Amino acid sequence: MTYYCCFDQKGNIIARCQTKEDINVLKKMGRPIMEIKEMKKEESVVCSLTGSPSDYNEDY
Repeated sequence: MTYYCCFDQKGNIIARCQTKEDINVLKKMGRPIMEIKEMKKEESVVCSLTGSPSDYNEDY
């Protein structure tokens, strides 16, 4: 499973998403996504162990 980290213009992580569709939803909601990086497999394991990527998106 692939997860993505979304960053703002200052380089701060603002969301972790599972699909590109999730990223598009956040953009439509007005989140200032400036950069998107695919997470490495070892990083994405943390998402699958801690729950849904949307758990990191408080307003999603």
